[in-house]
Amino acid sequence: MLDLDTVRNTPRRVKEAIRAKGTGSPVLVDTLLEVDEKRRAAITELQETQSRQNDLSQQIGALKREGKDAEAEAMIEKTSQLKEEIKRLKEEVWEAEAEQEELVLKLPNIPHPSVPVGEDEDDNDVAETFGERPSFDFDPAPHWELADRHGLVDLERGAKVTGSGFPFYLGKGARLQRALLNFFLDRARERGYTEMQAPLFVNPESAEGTGQLPDKEGLMYKIKEPNLKNVEDWVTNRLMHRGEIPDDEDEVRRDIRPMINDLMEGDFYPIPTAEVPVTNFHRDEILSADDLPLQYCTYSPCWRREAGSYGADVRGLNRVHQFDKVELVRIVHPDESYRALDELLADAESALDALELPYRRLLMCTGDMGFTQAKVYDLEVWSAAQERWLEVSSVSNFEAFQARRMQIRYRPEPEAKPELVHTLNGSGLAFPRIVAALLENNQQPDGSIELPEALHPYTGFARIE
Repeated sequence: MLDLDTVRNTPRRVKEAIRAKGTGSPVLVDTLLEVDEKRRAAITELQETQSRQNDLSQQIGALKREGKDAEAEAMIEKTSQLKEEIKRLKEEVWEAEAEQEELVLKLPNIPHPSVPVGEDEDDNDVAETFGERPSFDFDPAPHWELADRHGLVDLERGAKVTGSGFPFYLGKGARLQRALLNFFLDRARERGYTEMQAPLFVNPESAEGTGQLPDKEGLMYKIKEPNLKNVEDWVTNRLMHRGEIPDDEDEVRRDIRPMINDLMEGDFYPIPTAEVPVTNFHRDEILSADDLPLQYCTYSPCWRREAGSYGADVRGLNRVHQFDKVELVRIVHPDESYRALDELLADAESALDALELPYRRLLMCTGDMGFTQAKVYDLEVWSAAQERWLEVSSVSNFEAFQARRMQIRYRPEPEAKPELVHTLNGSGLAFPRIVAALLENNQQPDGSIELPEALHPYTGFARIE
């Protein structure tokens, strides 16, 4: 979320950010400023009215002490009118504040000056390419054929059990997943990250804090709060039908209602990335300067709807609705955030180097970066059979954008005013396309697949055949 002073003092800059990111309309800035002016005018009028009411109250007290009850009664009538006016003005302020908050949440973060201006992925800057692409003296098979041949992944049964994009991993495929989990987490811990096991579901406040709401609501699955009466009816009927409780419906409802209320705390979202719960870990907290920097890593499954994907983009493991990922999160002093971004990028790249995968680093342009990001790099691995690059990590600096939403602050000095931290995160790494690249790039003429040496202690095998 942007600071309102930034919007007030540099509206043109905010409008340019909206145009550059292609998110929303610049008119939103003018609307927000109009609402802000309305809110401040209402606050001023409210304060003046409250001051008049206080003056009248003091005058009434003085008149009564002087025995001038008739004059006091006349002034009491005026205070009653002022009370109604104060009530109206308070409602006007509350409405303006709610509208202002709704509008400011729709403003994107302002890109860092080093971010290239562009419309889409074609305008991203290929900063550097690492490693050599494999060459074959045979036609390499795509990973979905290799996975099927070796019984590593079953997409069809996943579609039957849940839906398209929910794969089963089998045998050495499942062991490879577990190996990647431990491999990525061990590397992160060795590089100074505190390992965390985070909740897999978050409430709307958490999703709003990191910027998934309202920007990415269409990409997230949602568990809606059930109707209390319907739940009570179902539980009561089931219990009474089984004869497990006395035939007293009112007593049953009274006994089960606390349990049901505990389960019905509102809407939940299965996490689209562990960035959401991990960054919210310090929401509404004031840290000390000595606490910074904070570095967390966690493994989690992730769920994304990925609406609008089609064709080669969704073949095999290229784009699935449930996938595993190790996430890296940093919470840092504002002066250190771009140095932290370079370090975070190196952390993610080190895992790709260890896996001996050719990859490239992209500096994302304004039109292809996220709503919340100030600067972001994407890391893409080479897919030998598909002959295309596959994204496996986004490494982002949000500056104070998320911290302002979540009110994560720190005190520079013990008695100093709290200031906002900067937040960063990066995938370290996402599993499906890593698996795709490992299978395709390391396939052998006899159809077997050799795994990189760094994974051998984790898999317990060096070859899939």
